[in-house]
Amino acid sequence: MRPTFLELRKLGPDDGRDIYEMLREIPAEESGFESPANGKSFDEYKLWLQKCDQSSKQVGIVNGWKVPQTVFWLYEDGRPVGFGKIRHFLTDALRKGGGNVGYAVRPSERGRGLGTKLLALLIVEARKIGVESLLLTVRNGNTASIRVALANGGKIKKVTEERHYIRIDL
Repeated sequence: MRPTFLELRKLGPDDGRDIYEMLREIPAEESGFESPANGKSFDEYKLWLQKCDQSSKQVGIVNGWKVPQTVFWLYEDGRPVGFGKIRHFLTDALRKGGGNVGYAVRPSERGRGLGTKLLALLIVEARKIGVESLLLTVRNGNTASIRVALANGGKIKKVTEERHYIRIDL
């Protein structure tokens, strides 16, 4: 078995069909994480890309709630296999139900440790953005994501009826 090459690429407004197809494979809503292209046309996906690109350049809070967020694609040997989002900072509401980081691996590629590798690469990018610690709010039933966070140095800070609150200090 040959080694694979993993690469994290920042979302760009001109990203194409390979990303669109990956996002369509990921369920529209899964364990609190939303796939933006599932059920959407290619044109709607392109508009979403533009909004995300603008969001990554945003400063401060917009419309009383929207914080800057950067989206990244995980590529394995030139093929998109997952994606993640980093919120640059949190509001009180996001501390309760959103956190700084979300990520997903396309279903056809799960079970190979890509989620753990993806989060590790997102941690590197969060440091570059200037984030000092990451909060992950993971639904209790999402044991795979809880394991991924713990494998990347996460510490469980609180568990409620709905979520695990996991912190990763950078």
